[in-house]
Amino acid sequence: METTFQQVGVVGVGAMGRGIAQIAAQAGSTVWLFDTQPAAIEAAIAALNDTWQKLAAKGKLSAEQAQACSARLRAAHAVADLAGCDMVIEAVVERLEVKKSLFAQLESVVGEGAVLATNTSSLSVTAIAQGLTHPQRLAGFHFFNPVPLMKVVEVIAGLKTAPEVCQQLAAFAKAMGHTPVMAQDTPGFIVNHAGRGYGTEALRIVGEQVADFATIDRILKDQMGFKLGPFELMDLTALDVSHPVMESIYHQYYEEARYRPSVITAQRLAGGMLGKKVGEGFYRYVDGQAQVPPEPAAPQVAALPPVWVPARAARRAELYQLLKDLGATIETAQQPSDKALILVAPLGHDVTTVAAVERLDASRTVGIDMMLPDAAVKRRVLATNPATRPDMRDAAHALFAKDGKAVSVIKDSGGFVTQRVVATIVNIASDICQQGICTPQDLETAVTLGLGYPLGPLAMGDRIGPTNMLEILFNLQTVYGDTRYRPSPWLRRRGALGLSLTHVEA
Repeated sequence: METTFQQVGVVGVGAMGRGIAQIAAQAGSTVWLFDTQPAAIEAAIAALNDTWQKLAAKGKLSAEQAQACSARLRAAHAVADLAGCDMVIEAVVERLEVKKSLFAQLESVVGEGAVLATNTSSLSVTAIAQGLTHPQRLAGFHFFNPVPLMKVVEVIAGLKTAPEVCQQLAAFAKAMGHTPVMAQDTPGFIVNHAGRGYGTEALRIVGEQVADFATIDRILKDQMGFKLGPFELMDLTALDVSHPVMESIYHQYYEEARYRPSVITAQRLAGGMLGKKVGEGFYRYVDGQAQVPPEPAAPQVAALPPVWVPARAARRAELYQLLKDLGATIETAQQPSDKALILVAPLGHDVTTVAAVERLDASRTVGIDMMLPDAAVKRRVLATNPATRPDMRDAAHALFAKDGKAVSVIKDSGGFVTQRVVATIVNIASDICQQGICTPQDLETAVTLGLGYPLGPLAMGDRIGPTNMLEILFNLQTVYGDTRYRPSPWLRRRGALGLSLTHVEA
């Protein structure tokens, strides 16, 4: 089997190093494993052999292929044993001085044409290469765990990395069955940078007591199609991993408001509530299963009031049709009667602002999220304002649950839940494009493969509409007075021109 690199060294044989070694050997490379703990090398070789035997038993490899992979593994007992490698990748602890020291040793033993690669997820590739005699041959080669299953790898060029090195690494990634995406050397690269919006904005929402963890998770899964809610995801990755990444990117971008971490995760990390692996995080776990509180049942209401919708409601015609389908009595006068439930559907604004600006009776006003077509979501989301009467809240809940679709009722929030989270995701992605960190196409690929989002962030923005995205962000900025919602110039230009966010410029 022909491969870009025939002799590959892997330094650090934890879960990440083992995964890289596995796919490199499967691609036909002879793989040399080195670790400062000799016993770890033996354990890694045994674990990899066991993995290949299991793959053969499942029919995913032939017995001959499994045996050939095992034959390609070598134990390196010292750094000097890696002298014949034409590529060495490190997967050691995320400490700059440790990595710099390792590469200084490697440079002294490998050949002049050998490529050096770092699997760092958060450190600067340029900083790691600083001090090397030949910094042009070092690049970032960032895999995701578990490596054999996560089919994307970021190829990162430091300031002095030679272009041909990145081309060689991209070709090797393809030979290993992975999709390479090319990134500039910036904090978080592509995936960890683009992923800042999901969890951090959800944490802000729960910190404002808009809704609890489980409700926010349900809303984002049922409205936008995320496989895991943000709090389920943080429990899975564990806060001792995710919170330091939040802090690292925030500080590396000089306290840019978009990336501001949350005191909620800081406190839970300090208290040891790390997530699923310790049995307690945002959820408690029994036998590995999250103990999710049940949803409140829809209230029973004897008689539903008539409904009045103002002219500025998002998707007003569609909302009228939905109300008709649910059997509501609809008022069409210029002003609502004294008995009507007033239903608003803002983009970005909160219900309170709409009621105040349009001089509505706030005690009878409830908001509904109509950012997406009702037919496209599995859950409807309603929002009360501080003055909403309980009977009007319950009437709205009962009405929108009549056809059996799930309904969540949250407290007042600019942009509801999905609007805020998706707008933040799209805005951060747009800023990545503005900075030229990667191409829009590589951004979409990296996020869908690396984060498992239902759509790439730019495709999300197109689904909702760039103009709507801008409206949501401008209104959120007004409601919260916070620069974290300031639209990226890249998004603002496309929204102003009505261009698709995935539009390729000439």
